[in-house]
Amino acid sequence: MMTIQILAYGKLKEKYLRDACAEYEKRLSRYCTFKCTELEPVPLPEKPSEKEIAAALEKEGQQLLKRMKGLCIAMCIEGKTMSSEALSEKLSSAGISGDSTVTFLIGSSYGLSDEVKKAANLRLSMSPMTFPHQLARVMLYEQIYRSFQIQTGSRYHK
Repeated sequence: MMTIQILAYGKLKEKYLRDACAEYEKRLSRYCTFKCTELEPVPLPEKPSEKEIAAALEKEGQQLLKRMKGLCIAMCIEGKTMSSEALSEKLSSAGISGDSTVTFLIGSSYGLSDEVKKAANLRLSMSPMTFPHQLARVMLYEQIYRSFQIQTGSRYHK
């Protein structure tokens, strides 16, 4: 069974978002081993300098690099956009080619370090629009679930 791992900086604060993620985790348990690890962002002052941001991203990046496994997908605004069908195909291909783990990487509010983006197999953007980090995580869970529904030919994806 495939493992889908999400490494995300920050916690889901709102109960309704945690509930939505919990629902998708329950649904995904039929198709994969799913786990999300919430990491603590490096603390920064109210108005950090570029140097402080770069140092924080590098420290966070080192933590991610140690935990990355299998096919690694960096979630970043400058990434490639793809359809639900294309993401489904990407996940399916990973399993067929022997990658039993797919790791999605979600950075802190300042994103991901360049080193992590370079180490990832794919840079993926949800949309050119900006979404709150926590909502984007729910959207990612849904798209992963949709990917499995597409693979099984379910009516969920019409």
